[in-house]
Amino acid sequence: MHVDELETDEALVRRLVASQFPQWATLPIEALPAGGTDNAIYRLGDELSVRLPRRSDWAPGSLDKEFDWLPKLGPLLPVAVPTPVARGVAAEGYPHEWAVFDWLDGEDATTVPLDLHRAAADLAGILESLWRIDATAGPSPGGRGGPLQPRDEATRAGIAALGDAIDGVAVTAVWEAALAAPEWDGPPVWIHGDLDARNLLVGNGQITGVLDWGCASVGDPACDVKVAWAVLDAETRPIFRESLDIDDGMWARGRGWALSQAVLALEYYLHTYPAIVREARRWLAEALIDDY
Repeated sequence: MHVDELETDEALVRRLVASQFPQWATLPIEALPAGGTDNAIYRLGDELSVRLPRRSDWAPGSLDKEFDWLPKLGPLLPVAVPTPVARGVAAEGYPHEWAVFDWLDGEDATTVPLDLHRAAADLAGILESLWRIDATAGPSPGGRGGPLQPRDEATRAGIAALGDAIDGVAVTAVWEAALAAPEWDGPPVWIHGDLDARNLLVGNGQITGVLDWGCASVGDPACDVKVAWAVLDAETRPIFRESLDIDDGMWARGRGWALSQAVLALEYYLHTYPAIVREARRWLAEALIDDY
């Protein structure tokens, strides 16, 4: 899915594990059929998973955030999050750090039914818990959690590049409304930074876990309000909004985050990653609905 994507397979993972963590050398290894956009993911035995960054230009040290913060955030949240277990180094021809996490049972919310009425309340509870956590020493926002304005040029370029594949006039109107919303003037709070169905684990129609905390930081909570369009629908968004008492400015910015991420994902993955294209089209369609 990337021009600079690294090739990984089960044989490579076995060599890395055997040489660096021999206590797990005999465990079965299974590639997941769909990893993330940033990491190839392999199941290691029954209780562990291995994550290898996909791209050659992956930034060294990117694992620091998850290893430092997930053990602190996890116990304060009402659902499971991955627990870092071990950190590997470049070897066997693979150029990056890599990591072992615990295995969380469940299916991602793009592949199994999710009770959206229950999910609206549960997502509000997850975010309420996250926003209550002391953010004093948390990492500053990078590409997520700051104001929308720095995304303007790329978002408009994406709209133009997609041409007739989207309703450019309607998309631009929603985007400009988001840019016009007041910026966040409250204290920074913890945000996940990439909250959508691909990163939600589901069991029996209910959210049981939240994955992929690589974008976590402290900043504007509107970045996570994006989930109202990325997961929910017009019927269940009001449940989510009212549960968190979200004001008009944050709602508009959250809608802008959903729209911008949809546009940029569509432009980037349009011919390479059908699964995320389907998701991005849904985010965009929901963001264009005239919400209350």
